[in-house]
This record gives sequence, C-alpha cells and structure tokens, in this order.
Amino acid sequence: MTTEWMADGKCREYPAAVFFPRDGLGVIKAQRICATCPVVNQCLVYALDNHVDHGVWGGKSERERRRLQRVRRRLSSDLP
Repeated sequence: MTTEWMADGKCREYPAAVFFPRDGLGVIKAQRICATCPVVNQCLVYALDNHVDHGVWGGKSERERRRLQRVRRRLSSDLP
C-alpha cells in the first residue's frame, strides 16, 4: 500500500502529540479529529497492515486496533 493518502490526512493540521495521547480524554480528542478525516479508512488499514502499536490511527485506539487484529487473524485462519 502506498502512503500518498497521508498528505490528505486531517492529522497534518495538528501536532503529532495529539495522536499519541497519554489518557482516555486525549484518545477521544484524537478520534473526533479522525471522524472528519477523508482518509480515515486508509489510515486504519495502514496501521493494521503495518502492526502500528502506538497512538490513534484511523480513528481507533491501540486497544481497538488490537481487537481488530485478533478478528482479522481469526477470519484469515478460517479461510480454506
């Protein structure tokens, strides 16, 4: 996957620290920004495909992405 979509990310308008919060309120703030981003889906796929462990990516927290990764693994193991 290319990363050209990153140039259109809403996150470019904010300091990087906003997307690497230290608490739940920070996660919510970042997720609100992501909710208005035109490339939120590409961002999430990128984070999942590249096993990005830290920060808010694609509108999902680290914990949410770990859950999604488990679902992805389960689904891929069910394929013939």
